[in-house]
Amino acid sequence: MQKKRLWIVLLLLSFCASAQIKGVVKDSITGKPIPFANIWVENENSGSSTEEDGEFSINSSSNKNLIFSALGFEKKTVKASLAHEVKLSPKSYQLDDVVILKKKETKIIEIGKSKNSIYQAFDNGPRIDVKYFPYLVKYQKTKFIKQVTVETDSKIEGALFKIHFFSVNENGFPGDELLTKDFLVSVPKGVVKNIFSLSEYNLRMPKNGLFVGYEKLIIERNKLETTATNYNTNVTSVKTSYAPLVLYSLEEREIMYTFSGGKWNKEIQYNIAKLPVKRMVYEPSINLILTN
Repeated sequence: MQKKRLWIVLLLLSFCASAQIKGVVKDSITGKPIPFANIWVENENSGSSTEEDGEFSINSSSNKNLIFSALGFEKKTVKASLAHEVKLSPKSYQLDDVVILKKKETKIIEIGKSKNSIYQAFDNGPRIDVKYFPYLVKYQKTKFIKQVTVETDSKIEGALFKIHFFSVNENGFPGDELLTKDFLVSVPKGVVKNIFSLSEYNLRMPKNGLFVGYEKLIIERNKLETTATNYNTNVTSVKTSYAPLVLYSLEEREIMYTFSGGKWNKEIQYNIAKLPVKRMVYEPSINLILTN
């Protein structure tokens, strides 16, 4: 009898340890659903995205915190057990003085090109990986960001993902978003170098550089399911992944930044003297095209 009770307790603990939390994310003012919002289990590399209708599902224990964020809205932390309907408050922006500059677009340069010709496709999971672009004096004559290029490998047609443009904060981390609305793009099937126009945004290269990153959307449209059989046990399992894969190049870097668990994380390696050292790391194959 005691063994039976123990089995029931263990079963209940296992159920509580991880459950599928479902809900919807809405604008607190209009009540409209917020599509493609970002959802994280706090301090864990586990995340999801809302669908076009604002609905989401994520695996988490009910006593953990979920962090909700969407461009143009204030970030919100909610207990998983209470996340059936989450309302995000619109963020107010301090508008800078508008300076009208006429773009000529007679000159272009591409920055960020890798010296390494070997690229690798990685499934980065739900996190956001970024690439840092430092500002150089020579960019004064080509200060506008005309296009962004991202190399992808997708097994489906029209996979969606977000491209982010972050300022650099006082601590050197990715800071505020430089755009006020999502830069949502779709890519074709296959291995492709995609070029996306930014001309309509009049985005200029900041004097302290910027970070450009991509966010994979954990949505049904991007879902891929493959079956695999273990021939030793004859057990067939289904593996779920999400398109597209972004290609990475191997670069020498001192610091890497990734967004997971609802916060930015800094990866750095030190030598025996406790000084930061450069090492070979993989970073997303993202380039920028500047114009005058």
